[in-house]
Amino acid sequence: MAAGSPDRLTGLKTFWHYFSVNRGAVIGVFVFMLLVLAALFAPLLAPYAPDVQDKTAFLRPPAWQAGGSTQYLLGTDPVGRDMLSRLLYGARFSLLIGTVVVTLALTGGITLGLLAGYFRGWVDVAIMRVMDLILAFPSLLLALVLVTILGPGLFNAMLAISLVLQPHFARLVRAAVMAEKSREYVVAAKVAGAGHIRLMLATILPNCLAPLIVQGTLSFSNAILEAAALGFLGLGAQPPTPEWGTMLASAREFILRAWWVVTFPGLAILITVLAINLVGDGLRDALDPKLRRS
Repeated sequence: MAAGSPDRLTGLKTFWHYFSVNRGAVIGVFVFMLLVLAALFAPLLAPYAPDVQDKTAFLRPPAWQAGGSTQYLLGTDPVGRDMLSRLLYGARFSLLIGTVVVTLALTGGITLGLLAGYFRGWVDVAIMRVMDLILAFPSLLLALVLVTILGPGLFNAMLAISLVLQPHFARLVRAAVMAEKSREYVVAAKVAGAGHIRLMLATILPNCLAPLIVQGTLSFSNAILEAAALGFLGLGAQPPTPEWGTMLASAREFILRAWWVVTFPGLAILITVLAINLVGDGLRDALDPKLRRS
């Protein structure tokens, strides 16, 4: 245990060295951490509850604009709810969506990819043809069809998005398992009497994690984008849930006379997705030896 600790520290230092070379990735981590803190402490940071309405302050502009008030720093929406409070609580839904979708897609993708890459034959053909069929459809269109079948709602939207993103993980795991399966350490474990489940989960899978981490990070941002799109179309989170896509949907008709009700949720989605993608690029540079910068 003691002997392994210096090796782990060296590995972390090496990882941080290559990750920190990418300044965009460092900025992305900083912004993402701010998002996490905003979500965790939303009840303390938000001036009001996200569903509290002020009937005397419909579409009040931000504090720095004529007609605005410091009572509502980012203005109010069409029914008098504080924009800042709804954006802060919306961060919770974005993190929840990303976490649930990536967890479901990762679990299903790893299971299918391990089975396909390890057993090959008809198992591989059956699984991969289904994955190819899913990939043949545009992801948002397929998610839209699935949510239409399941019914509108946040949980159904997350379920549909996770199914759409699952083939990316399955294909990654399958390719990694096929590359690792013939390595000496796997053959040695098999000769030592390790069973199929132990070989897949304990021997092969840990050596396939690097591309999965990168793909999981990028899928996190895709999940937020697609959930916002479904919410905008009225098939994701339903009002009065303070989800950013739903906020955009309810503000469409006011885009010309109340710019803030559309701009702030849109910026929140943009900044969050950009930050997560920057982190994904940094992880790719740090975890893939072929892409590490000198």
